[in-house]
Order: sequence, then C-alpha cells, then structure tokens
Amino acid sequence: MTPTTYLSPAVRMPRSALALKAASIFWFITVVIGQSLFVAYILSLYGGPTVTGHFEGWSRNTGLFNGYVAGDFTGNAMFGAHMMGAALITLGGTLQLIPQIRTHARTFHRWNGRVYMVTACVMALGGLYLVWVRGGYFHIPGALAISLNAVLILAFAFLTLKHAIARNIAVHQRWALRLFIVVSGVWFIRVGLMGWIIINQGPVGMTSNMDGWFDYFWVVGSYLLPLAILELYLRARATGSALHKYAVAGLVTLATLVMAVGIFGAYMFMWKAYLWP
Repeated sequence: MTPTTYLSPAVRMPRSALALKAASIFWFITVVIGQSLFVAYILSLYGGPTVTGHFEGWSRNTGLFNGYVAGDFTGNAMFGAHMMGAALITLGGTLQLIPQIRTHARTFHRWNGRVYMVTACVMALGGLYLVWVRGGYFHIPGALAISLNAVLILAFAFLTLKHAIARNIAVHQRWALRLFIVVSGVWFIRVGLMGWIIINQGPVGMTSNMDGWFDYFWVVGSYLLPLAILELYLRARATGSALHKYAVAGLVTLATLVMAVGIFGAYMFMWKAYLWP
C-alpha cells in the first residue's frame, strides 16, 4: 500500500490499476507528512533530555504515562532508548518505501533495512519490558494488545529477513510492508484517536483511563485494521478484477482521508505546542 513502491511501470496501464496506484501514492504522501511531524515531535520533546541523561526533562509532557520515574535509572534509560528508537525507525521506515532509493541507492537501502529491522526488534522487546516489568499500561487488554503488536513485529521482521536472504524479493517486499504497518502501530493509534474525536466532535466511546469501547477496539485495531487494508490492497494489485481494484482504491482513499484528519488533529492538539514552543 505504498506509492509506486513495488509497482513496475506499465504501458497503457488499465484505469482500475491506475486508480489503485493513485490511491497508494496518496496514502504514501500522507504517511510521509504525518510521520515526519511525529519524528519532529519526538526529537523536540525527548531528544535533549534523553541525549544529556536529564530524563526528568520529559516531565514537560504532562500527559506522559509512566515515563520518567525518579530513581529508576534502568527503566528511564529503557524508555529513553525506546523513544529515540521510535524516531529512528519512523524515519528509516519511510525511506525504505521510496522506490527511487531502492533502485538507485541499493547499498543504503540494504543497510537502512538492516538497521530498521534490528531497531524494530529491540524496540518490540523493550516495549514488552516497559509493559510487563515496568507496568506501563492502563489495563490488561491494552497490555495484551501491545504485546501482540510486539510479537507481530518480531515475526514479520524474521520473515522479511528470511525472504531477503533467499532473494525472494517479491515476497520479501510484501513482508516488509506488513512490518512497516505493525511498527507504525504507535503512530496509527495517535492519529486514529484524534481522527475519531474530530469526526465525532468528541471522545465517543473513550475515557481518561482508556477503557471505553473505542479505546479497547483501537488499541488493537490501530495496527490490525491498517494491516487488513494492506492485505486487500496486495490482493487487488496482484490478481484483482477491475471492480476489485476500484473498490480497494476507494477504500484506501477513504482510509487516507480519515488518516489525514487524524494527522491534522494530532498536529494541532498534541504535537504543535512542542514543535513551536
């Protein structure tokens, strides 16, 4: 579900295929904008305190859950590494999806991919530590959803690497896309929550303890729903009829519009204050 990612140029491409390709490009551009803002936010808020070791500086974010804990150097260091890793893989992941880089800068693409997969796996394991050892969760369903996300990251990274080593590039690329989706779960959850609030003109099904019906749904839907849309896209692109391609193009476009609303909301109400203090 990336732009021209993994789509070869075609002469007189059918209109249904063009529609699907256009939808994927729209999705990709929107993701690049949204994730770039998220990276800038992470670096602005957590970069200085983390690099200098002054973890108490995280307290600027009054909404931070179980971030800085006085006296817990190991946990604070783990959390700081987790946040910096989030910035690294968010940036690295979008670079992996740019076909021009993959074609004309293959060495960079390979090494960036290796760094991306290793960082993603380390973050997944670190996330499990922060949840189950440090207690960084609101409720058990949320902890289980985060754990499932971590397991999927580890599994998809393994399959992505396995097929790259076997030089089965087409399969490797599909697993790389799935890995990108589940790694982006933290970003999707923020964007999705803000999009839901704006569309509904309020926090419908949400509570301050994250135990409303929508909170329960989105903590796992934030990565499973985009993953399901990706699967529909891959199938439509590979073997779908014209009607199938048009339908999936419409679905991807609609999902992208909702995502764009969420990005706007996240920027205005969550990130802007730290990007432009």
